[in-house]
Amino acid sequence: MLLRLLRDKSGATAIEYGLIAALIAASLIFGMGRIGQTMNNQFTTVSEKVDTTGS
Repeated sequence: MLLRLLRDKSGATAIEYGLIAALIAASLIFGMGRIGQTMNNQFTTVSEKVDTTGS
């Protein structure tokens, strides 16, 4: 029974898929954060230029 338990690889596959999903999620969160910050900087720059030309 112990040998059969040691040969069972189905749990390892589930863990591997979980790790892959976690890496994808972390990459998406990091990427979206960077894109959001870049967009915020761009909108701030445009807003400042509109304020100075509108005066």
